[in-house]
Formats: sequence, C-alpha cells, structure tokens
Amino acid sequence: MSVLLRLFTGLITSKVIAIFVGPSGMVFIGNFRNFISTVEGVSTLAFTSGIVKYVGENDDNQKELARIISTVFITFLVIALILSSVIFLFSEFLCLYIFGNNFQFEIIFKVVAVVLPFNVVSVLFLSIINGLGRYDKVIFANIVGNIFGVLLSIVLIYNFQTIGAILSIALIPALLFIVNFVFLPKELHFFKKISLRNYSIEIVKKLAVFSLMILPAMLLSPFFSLQTRNFLIENVGFHDSGFWEAISRISSIYLMFVGTLVSVYFYPKLIKAKDRKETKGVFWNYYKSIIPVFIIGAIVVYFSRFLIIEILFTSEFLPVSELFFWQLIADILKVTGIILAYQLLAKKIVLPYIIIELFSIFLLYSLSLYFIDLVGIQGVVIAQAINNFIYLLILVIYFRKSLF
Repeated sequence: MSVLLRLFTGLITSKVIAIFVGPSGMVFIGNFRNFISTVEGVSTLAFTSGIVKYVGENDDNQKELARIISTVFITFLVIALILSSVIFLFSEFLCLYIFGNNFQFEIIFKVVAVVLPFNVVSVLFLSIINGLGRYDKVIFANIVGNIFGVLLSIVLIYNFQTIGAILSIALIPALLFIVNFVFLPKELHFFKKISLRNYSIEIVKKLAVFSLMILPAMLLSPFFSLQTRNFLIENVGFHDSGFWEAISRISSIYLMFVGTLVSVYFYPKLIKAKDRKETKGVFWNYYKSIIPVFIIGAIVVYFSRFLIIEILFTSEFLPVSELFFWQLIADILKVTGIILAYQLLAKKIVLPYIIIELFSIFLLYSLSLYFIDLVGIQGVVIAQAINNFIYLLILVIYFRKSLF
C-alpha cells in the first residue's frame, strides 16, 4: 500500500511538473536533485546503513543502543549545523554552479540550509525504527509523508512553476520531520536515551567503515551526473536534455518498489544471515520472488510507453519514448545486482565495495560521454545499460560461491 501510494503521488507530481515546468525546467530539477544527494550524503556521513545494522544487532541491549543513538544524533547534528552554515553563506556561489546565472534560485539554498538539521534527525529516527525491524512504523511514516509531500508540491509548482518544483524538493525533508514527530509520538522514547555521556568514539569508528564504503560513491555519482547533463546540454540542447530527467523520473517511480523491499526487508535479513547457506537463501528468495515480477512489469511498461508518457507528462515529452528500451534493460540489470551490492554493505566488505562502486561511476561517465557523442541523447541510457551489465557481472563473479 505504501509503495502504491508513492507510485500514485509520483504520477501526480510528474504530471504537474510536465504541465507547469516542461522539459527545460526538468534540467534544473535534475541538477538540484544531484546537489541534494550530495548534501544528504555529507550530512549523514553515509551512516544510515550502519545505523540499521548496529541497531538491529543490539535491539535487546539497551545500554549499547543508548550509546549508538547518542553518538549518531550528536554527530549528525554537529555536521548538519556546520554544513547548513556553509550552504547559507555560499548560497550565491552554489546557485551559480548548479543553475548558472539564474540567481532567482538562490533562495532555495538558504531554505536547504535551514531545513537540513531537521532532515538529519528525521533520517536518524527512521533508521533506528528500521533497524529494530518495526516496518509498520516506517511504512506508516512514508504513507503520511507522501500524502502531505504531494500536496505541498502541487501548491508550490502551481504557484511558482520551476522554482516551486525545486523548492518542494528542499522543503519535503522538513515536512517528513514534522510527520515523524507528530504521527509517531510513541517512538520518541528513543531520543530520551540521548546523552553526551553516552557519546562513543568507538561507535563512530565502526560507522566510519560504512562512511568509507558509501560516501565516495555518494559524492562522486551526483557530481558526474551533473557533468553528464552539462555535456548533454552542449550536444543536444537544453530543451532535449530534459528528456533524460523525464525517463529517469519514470524509472525512479517503478524502481521504488524494489528499493523499498530491499532496504526495509532484504537488507536486515542479509545483516542477520549467519552463514553462506542463510545468505544464499536470502539471495534466491529475492530472485524467485522479485525479478520475474519486475521483468514482466518492465515488458508491460515498454509496450505501454506512449500511454505512460501521456499520463505522466504531455505531448511535448513524446521523444522520451525512444529512451524506454535501453532504460528498461539498464533497470532490469540494476535490480538483478542490487541485492548483491547490499551484501557488501551488510557484511562490511570494504575494499571490494569501494573499488566496484568507483569503477562503475567512472565507467558510466566515460561510456555516457562516448555514446552521447555517438548517438545523442539515447547514448546516456545505452551507457547505463552497458555499465549495469558489467557491474552485475563483477558482483556475480565475486559472490559465485554464495549464489551457486
């Protein structure tokens, strides 16, 4: 129900953006999403996967749980306040870098600076609940947050067009903070455990492993996406570059099904798997239950692509239909490999994870530039498909014993 609701709200938001913003505005939205991804990565130090892991392992150890929650809360808050100050002070420079000479967008960075501390507390809150396996609480928060989020987006986009769409992205984290603390009051007892005396450098060191693993890719991926989009603008024009953001938006709508299932359900199971046999069981449970359904869904999406464009966007976006085939191939390969990538996180397999992720990012960027230059906008989705195939192949070879 939660994912279906997210799907429905995604459809509504996409339609409103298409009508009031258009393909050109999509480019600005894509650039800002890349910036927000970077900010979220830095502000949380990519600790979220580690929080889920250690909270899940210590759900019956109240003393250790208090140390984990106190350490992460204090660390998050300090970093968020520092980062907020930097964003606020350098908002003009950031606006120039992300949006060019469109300085009317500068106010958005000041909004990000104000809401960031609330965002990191909300992220911590949901990570703790997720780690404790209370999926119903996470799902409930997502449902309520999505309802209010789409209403906020519609109001802002209708009144302020492109700047409203970008502003809604900046404000939704603050909205989720309010939702968590208004609609989940019984869970607030977690924060009673917070004390400076419980702060532990040892826990920071443990979580730093996840930061070392995830943060480089989390920072580099948005940067290279931004560079790819700029290269695309130079080669196919500003207007047509918005079609990549449109197909990415469609992709993100159906990928949320798998993303939610893996992060909320399969990842905690991988963490708790004690041996290769249990890990193999989790892998094949995923492949038997998720992959066939996703492939069938992808086929339906391909043959319904014109209808999907009509529903989600406007006739101005019809050229997006040419991008569906390679995007769906790329997404099938991505979904097939995602469970293996999560195993690297679950078992803290540090060096292979870093090497594989960084190799994939640089390969995708190189392939994107090559194929965009060769065939235009279609090149960016062809590059994704080839990159995801190589990524999957590497992971299958690495985990061949656990799989077979």
